[in-house]
Amino acid sequence: MPDEFTLQRSKDLIEHYTRFRAELDASKGGGRFMPYSWWSLPRPLPMNWLAYSLMLQEYASELANIINDLTHHVNRLRAWAAVITPLSDDEKFEVTHEFIDMLGTVALGQPYAIKSRFAYAAGHLCHQANQTKSPTNWKDDFPKKNLYLNDIEPYCRGWKKYRRFKLRVESIAGSLFNQDSDNFRHAYNHEFSPRFVLGLTRMVSRIEEAGGVKYTFGGNKPLDLTEVADLLEKERDKCYLAFDAFQKLVEEQIAAIRTYEADQEIAKTDT
Repeated sequence: MPDEFTLQRSKDLIEHYTRFRAELDASKGGGRFMPYSWWSLPRPLPMNWLAYSLMLQEYASELANIINDLTHHVNRLRAWAAVITPLSDDEKFEVTHEFIDMLGTVALGQPYAIKSRFAYAAGHLCHQANQTKSPTNWKDDFPKKNLYLNDIEPYCRGWKKYRRFKLRVESIAGSLFNQDSDNFRHAYNHEFSPRFVLGLTRMVSRIEEAGGVKYTFGGNKPLDLTEVADLLEKERDKCYLAFDAFQKLVEEQIAAIRTYEADQEIAKTDT
């Protein structure tokens, strides 16, 4: 049986979560949600486009999912920021440990994940759609390693809509985001990241300089939830623009597939 302390702690956490849900429900929210199943491939679809079709279904849906998750997370962080404001430090610690740490950690990592997933999706789709441009010379030589924009450039540059897409994706999780988030993702995975709401980290920092090494003392302040939400809102909006550009790129590819298949039918008729 749980002891009295555990029961009271659970009761308090439930009350805090109830206030969070009330705050979230009462808020106007923000942003917009990415659509699903917005494309239209030729029907019937020849087997040589099966890989493209299945990739598009998965990649477009998963990109919509993670961007929509980021939209929800921004709204959740704002709601928690309002809930914890009047709490004591002890209460803030409990709420942060139970709810906010995981939410904030996932949310701050999402812009990087979205940026990488855009590159992965566009690279594979462009590679498959390139069959429309030179089917006799097309080689299935796509790289196996982790894909970044520079890696997919040779497979994508032949598409007119790719340039705008690349510019949109490049702006996500840039140097300013790293700076303003205190390089959270890198520090979380490789060092000791700043905490949320309460607590200091990096009490000692070792800095190499020309001619020697110095140590600084003092620590990094915790991340403020409203500031994190503001920062992620900017990244969220960049993701919206990148998704719009992704749609345009896919529409260009599907138009090329339709034209290619129409030409194939004409060639069959002529023979």
